[in-house]
Amino acid sequence: MREVLDKSLKDAMKARDIQKISTIRLINAAIKDRDIATRSEDNTEGVSDQEILSILSKMIKQRQESARQYEEGGRLELAQQEFNEIKIIEKFLPKQLDAKETETIVKKTISEIDANSLRDMGKVMSLLKDNYFGKMDFSKAGEIAKKLLSN
Repeated sequence: MREVLDKSLKDAMKARDIQKISTIRLINAAIKDRDIATRSEDNTEGVSDQEILSILSKMIKQRQESARQYEEGGRLELAQQEFNEIKIIEKFLPKQLDAKETETIVKKTISEIDANSLRDMGKVMSLLKDNYFGKMDFSKAGEIAKKLLSN
């Protein structure tokens, strides 16, 4: 993941794409911050690719919230800048599953572990996070699982 980001930064610099350069630098800074926070004698390599995906997802959510606030405040040019950053960050995430795919996977997971009540919700979500991290919106998956398990 880090190599992909470094290559993209170099390509953006060659193309003189200011927006992309600044966004990738923000991504790298967030990763470095997390590296420093998790650094220990046992962990000298920094965060894993899965944690980098988590950082990217969090950055997208932050920008969506900022864009919404800018739109409410009538600052459309700033909202557009946030949306542009979201598009750049999304390029580093795996393809997201749509609602229908998510529902199918949640149903399949529930039947695989024979979940039959809301008490099994934690097991279902844990398995989904293990298998589909970075590819699935877990808030939507949680809603689907809750609906299916409460019947």
